[in-house]
Amino acid sequence: MSNPSRVVAVLALALTTQLPAMASAEDLTILAGDLPPMFNADGTGREAEVITTVMERCGHSVTFEIQPFTRHWKTYANGKGDGVATVPLGMPLDGHQSEVYIQYQNGVSSLTEAGASYADLGALSGQSVIAFMGASEILPGLKDAVPSFKSYKEVADQIGQSRMIFGKRVNAVIGDGMIFAEYNRQLRDQADDLMFDPNQGVTFQAIFAPSDYGMNFRSEALTADFNRCYSEASADGTIDAINKKWADQYRDTLGTQYLGH
Repeated sequence: MSNPSRVVAVLALALTTQLPAMASAEDLTILAGDLPPMFNADGTGREAEVITTVMERCGHSVTFEIQPFTRHWKTYANGKGDGVATVPLGMPLDGHQSEVYIQYQNGVSSLTEAGASYADLGALSGQSVIAFMGASEILPGLKDAVPSFKSYKEVADQIGQSRMIFGKRVNAVIGDGMIFAEYNRQLRDQADDLMFDPNQGVTFQAIFAPSDYGMNFRSEALTADFNRCYSEASADGTIDAINKKWADQYRDTLGTQYLGH
């Protein structure tokens, strides 16, 4: 007969080799872009809450290092941090990319009083439009539609976009609806010296497909942890609850257009 201890050891080894690698509990540094309300300067935000919730479910704690958006990718590529957030799928970057964990919803924002219905890019024909930097290279169909606009400009200053729409210098703003709504909120806090009313109603219409993003981790085991724990949090409704909670803060602008939340 076989030695019982030897049989147990062989079975344990077989089971171990069939199970996915799991990372031991760690305090992780995650690089993230300064993009409120997805990531606020203090490390809070919609996306920050999703990541923190998922990693805590896996037994890890998270500290965010907030940098200007896109710089956080470069800092990670230079060897800093355990992981990096908001990475476009397939972007060539070190480490191991997770499955999709967050979506942004780009669309058109305009003053409600104008009564405009921008169901697609064609509806912007003859209108003055501004967008975020690089939008025409990222959003499907936008580059081809630009010649039909009365004017088109890409602006890096997000709160400057809010000034232009409230000051009626443009008809529409193209970008993520929740981000735009947050900068509108920030502008209202500066209302004392404004030459226009920042409390005008704004309506957001989602005319683009949602944009998918993943995480990159240096450790393959951390990536597996993140995917597993995100799947669990999604299945039990935790992720939907976080997204709805953040959408609720901007409901007057977003309606039900932001990812259906």
